[in-house]
Formats: sequence, structure tokens, C-alpha cells
Amino acid sequence: MKVLVFGARGMLGKDLVPALSVKHQVLARDIEDLDITDQHRVQKEIEILRPQVVVNAAAYTDVDGCESNKELAFAVNADGARNIAAGCAAINARMIHLSTDYVFDGTSSAPYREEDPPHPLNVHGSSKLLGEHYVQEILRDHLIIRTEWLFGRHGKNFVDTILRLAAQQEELRVVNDQRGAPTFTKDLSWAIEKLLEKEAKGILHITNSGSCTWYEFARRILREKNIDHISIIPISSAELTRPAERPANSILNCHRFETLVGQKMRNWEEALKEYLA
Repeated sequence: MKVLVFGARGMLGKDLVPALSVKHQVLARDIEDLDITDQHRVQKEIEILRPQVVVNAAAYTDVDGCESNKELAFAVNADGARNIAAGCAAINARMIHLSTDYVFDGTSSAPYREEDPPHPLNVHGSSKLLGEHYVQEILRDHLIIRTEWLFGRHGKNFVDTILRLAAQQEELRVVNDQRGAPTFTKDLSWAIEKLLEKEAKGILHITNSGSCTWYEFARRILREKNIDHISIIPISSAELTRPAERPANSILNCHRFETLVGQKMRNWEEALKEYLA
């Protein structure tokens, strides 16, 4: 199968392209090759290449940056998704679109299901939600994957940030009132390949299993690296003044995915151990 991946040189894309290449012919594109906000070029590229499936892993992911660059956030996360969906519709290709837990407001005490009503708190979440809507409106043959708290070998992530700060400081202050599921890009890439085989459609939530707060995540990172001389102080979100509001509980219910593929994603702690090894 011919698969076109946008965002191929991002943190997820760099794991996804080789994962898909085992069984499929993968065409990799990133912003240096093609800006997904350019509607004409996107549709022309898809028309020329004529893939059976297009994966949109391209996004403006700087959550705080989105607050001060709202126009860019919507151009990439919403209009970019619309452009790709329109290109897919023109040649009857299937689209797999990556979205985020930040489409939810975090007020639920239970993990969010696919059918729960979204209510984003920040520009990033709002722009990604509009992107979802465009894909759903334009293209019948689509799969929207919501995921969260990504870490991987090929990009800036929380794990590497904690290790870098631990080498520079004796004390770390980490938020302890936001809960989610850390997700290894290698594992998410495996999941996407499985769903490609099954021709899954609609919306699916996919994360590594288990959950934690950012504070608990940081503690686990340092424990795995045997760094015990650093003091980690749990703080509230209010103490960490950041432009974008974050949901308190953004855990995603992945039961639908687990039923479809017949297994759960491995625990985030096991995935972290492999990443750090």
C-alpha cells in the first residue's frame, strides 16, 4: 500500500515512517518539502502521488506558543488538516489524522471516551478540535487518533527536559495536579500500523496504559536513571504561571482501540524503561 506521511520528520513521524515502511511504500513529507497550510500545493501533491492512505502527523504542538500565535495554530492544526482532507477526498484516499487529549477540559473524573463532548481550554486544543471537524465534514473514510503526553527519541519531550534540568539544578518543581498517560512514539507508531491493516475508521483514543501526574512522571524518570540527589517539589498548576491553561485530568479511555486490535498498549513505565535504555 502506498502511504503518504505529512510531518515525517517530527518526533512521531521519525518513528512512524520506518514502522510503516516494513509493509508499505511510504512517502515522507515535512514542512521543508511542503507546507500543509498551502492548500493548492497540498492538493496537487496528493493528486500527483496518489497514495491510498495519507497520515497527518504534522502539527503546531507548542501549547503555550499557540496562545500568542493563534493565527498560525489554526492555520496548521485546522486549515492544514482541512487541506489534506480535501486532497484525500479528490482521489478517494483514506486519511489518518493525529489529534490530542487537549480537546477536553479535564473536568471529568473518569477517562475520556471518544463520544464524550469536547471542550478545549486553550488555543492548541481548539485548533486541533476544528481540524477534527474539518476531517469529519470533508472525508467519510477517515480515522482520527487522539493521543497525549508523547515522548520519543527524535524530538523535544518531557523526559529529556527533566534529565537536562537534573544535570543543571539540585531542585526541580513539577506540577502534580495534571494527570495523563505518557505515550512512547514507538508504541503509538506500532498502533497506527495495526489500525492501517484493519482499515479502522472514526475516532480512537490511543495511549500507553496507566496514568500519572507530571510530578510522578518526573520522579519515575530520575528513579530509572538512578538519580537520587535531586529534590523534586510537587507544585500546583497555579504556581507555574504559563500562558495556556491545561486540563487537570486528560486520561483517555482506550477500550475501543483495545477491542479492535485485541490487546492493550503496554504500561507507560515499561515504555519509559525502554526509552531510557
